[in-house]
Amino acid sequence: MEDWQHGGFGLYLHWPFCASKCPYCDFNSHVAAEIDQERWKRAYLSEIERVGRETEGRILNTVFFGGGTPSLMAPELVAAILDKVRATWRMANDLEVTLEANPGSVEAGRFRGYAEAGVNRISMGIQALNDVDLKRLGRLHSVTEARAAFDVARDVFARVSFDLIYARQDQNLRAWETELGEAMAMAVDHLSLYQLTIEDGTAFGARHTAGGLKGLPEDDLSADMYLKTQDILGPSGMPAYEVSNHARDGAESRHNLIYWRYGDYAGIGPGAHGRLTLKGQRFATETPLAPSRWLQQVEATGHGESPREAISEADQAGEYLMMALRLAEGMDMNRYAQLAGVGLDEIAVDRLEELGMLRRDSTRIAATAAGRAVLNAVIRELMP
Repeated sequence: MEDWQHGGFGLYLHWPFCASKCPYCDFNSHVAAEIDQERWKRAYLSEIERVGRETEGRILNTVFFGGGTPSLMAPELVAAILDKVRATWRMANDLEVTLEANPGSVEAGRFRGYAEAGVNRISMGIQALNDVDLKRLGRLHSVTEARAAFDVARDVFARVSFDLIYARQDQNLRAWETELGEAMAMAVDHLSLYQLTIEDGTAFGARHTAGGLKGLPEDDLSADMYLKTQDILGPSGMPAYEVSNHARDGAESRHNLIYWRYGDYAGIGPGAHGRLTLKGQRFATETPLAPSRWLQQVEATGHGESPREAISEADQAGEYLMMALRLAEGMDMNRYAQLAGVGLDEIAVDRLEELGMLRRDSTRIAATAAGRAVLNAVIRELMP
């Protein structure tokens, strides 16, 4: 059994285009007046075929269309890609196919076509449940449109998730508590809840540097919002199975679990990253960020990746540690030792356990609720 098999095998497809660029977004997303979707289809199919030859015989557990805004893709394009995927790999019986969507009326109108193509899970970027904050975040939809799109998605798909951002401008703890209650009332089974971070290279980053981004919560208030989230969602049947992700039992994102359980995943599309184990060596893969450059490279060479980087066993162990400790289920210390060639520092583990930051169960350790609130510090203590 190769190490990646502990986590499974997934496929990530990056669609880099958006209707507009959100001011907080540092993802590889671009606004384009015209998109030749037929040309993009040929490139995606070519790359699926190439990666399929390298990973022949594997069972594919998940497919994830990320972006960008994949709900700007024509349903016919999604169908062609999924037809190629099904012809390339053997499918798991419970194959999960997720597509990220914005909750505009145009995107919602495509949902049935995506379902017919084979998508069975939607991840919707709602981000806020009041119109003032949506406008501040640069979102093009209103709360009314978001709720309507969510209702359409729930009619079409058995599994629907949506994202919210907290620690927004002028947001207080009571307002966030109210918003979480509204989210729960929408019959959602999966929520991704992210603290607003100000990233360099974004419009918010430039505005913040110039002193123009007023009303951001202090760190203590942001931490209180995180803790309040756990207090509300856990007892309501949606505990955090990962630091930023909550789900009802069985509704967890299987694709993201492949990342966090340190499985293998192929990354296709501009700016897509991957981890692939080939002939016993795990490689980090990446692709050119610029959509035009990636597309031209695929067309000219039949190969959309940048040069691969072999990952040392010590670095694999470090990546496994950083990813798995994000999960409530934690990590397997024996698996870590097998990758690293040496076990975790028992003194550090004992110290963190005494401080209430870790819990130990036989050969597994996991961050406690208190530990997840300061997870980066916990990981630093355990890193050799």
